[in-house]
Amino acid sequence: MGLIKAIVGSTAGTLHDQWKEYIRCEDLGNDVLMRKVTTPNGIISKDSAIQVAPGQVAVIFENGKVLDATCEEGMYTFDKSTSPSFFAGQFGEVFKEMWTRFTYGGGVNKEQAVFYINAKEIIDNKFGTPAPVPFQDWSHPIPNQMTGTMTPLRVEVKCFGKYTFKITDFSKFMSNIAGTSKEYRKDEIVEQMRSEVVGAFQKVLNELGKETHKVPVLELPSSADEIKKAMDENVFDQPIRDRGISLVGFVVESVTLDDESEKKIDNYELSSNSYMQQGTLVGSYGRAVQDAANNQNGAAAGMMGVGMMNMASGGMVGGAAAGAFQNQGVSQQDLQGKKEEATAFCPKCGAPVKEGDKFCSKCGEKLA
Repeated sequence: MGLIKAIVGSTAGTLHDQWKEYIRCEDLGNDVLMRKVTTPNGIISKDSAIQVAPGQVAVIFENGKVLDATCEEGMYTFDKSTSPSFFAGQFGEVFKEMWTRFTYGGGVNKEQAVFYINAKEIIDNKFGTPAPVPFQDWSHPIPNQMTGTMTPLRVEVKCFGKYTFKITDFSKFMSNIAGTSKEYRKDEIVEQMRSEVVGAFQKVLNELGKETHKVPVLELPSSADEIKKAMDENVFDQPIRDRGISLVGFVVESVTLDDESEKKIDNYELSSNSYMQQGTLVGSYGRAVQDAANNQNGAAAGMMGVGMMNMASGGMVGGAAAGAFQNQGVSQQDLQGKKEEATAFCPKCGAPVKEGDKFCSKCGEKLA
């Protein structure tokens, strides 16, 4: 009940005459995942020849059960009187497990057939995120002077790319997907896989945005190894594996930022030399808040100017300096003393200002 490797000493055409049936399958290409081949009467006679081409797995069925299987290319003679041979190479254990437990309930009674499964890497499968997904970009860190820490810039991205896959567990593939179809094509599963690949990729983005990885958003296209490693270590593609399929390659071809994220990065780049990397804006923001709190007459106007500063920075420093205003405990006597200490006056409204003030506390005018 198995396959015996045939010794081929002459051409296949000559040998064809000595076998009762000659079963073979044309190359499955990149679109056919499985094809059923049998004889006109559905019975594979003893001493029939079965050819296995490179990149093919041959699984012999009888009455819905596996008789034998091989992925080793060559010519085989079928003999039901022998034990299963499993010339399987790297898939030996998979085939043996398949032989002992696989039964397909819909199999046609009293029928024998060879199911050729495509064992090659299936390429050129496209994916893309239908909507922007969040990503924590550590290449544009935001300093927080109050805590002495850095936080990533949150951006929204669209990613497009390609992935490849292989059928690695033929039992699961036939049990859960292909069954005993006459032909099972890639386009029957690729849309479902694309959705699952996108879902897995979004989980990968969350992982790569963590502090342990810090992959820059614009370097995602060159991070194929890290993407595949994160997917494998966290088994983000489990639904795909449950069908006997494994992702082999994963490439991000393009990354597109949404408009708001582009503005964030543009503002970051423009201001990086002046305050983002050194944190000076945070310090100026904090001093402005303190000055506003210390002014008796112009606190509201001063805080209006502070609000404008925060808006200009995209709200990135407001939280860091908010405590400076909340922690001020200034009495009316202290406020009066501050007024008396004024050494100059605002050129716009004439309100008294102190030496070193950056903004007029009454009208918000910037001071030289």
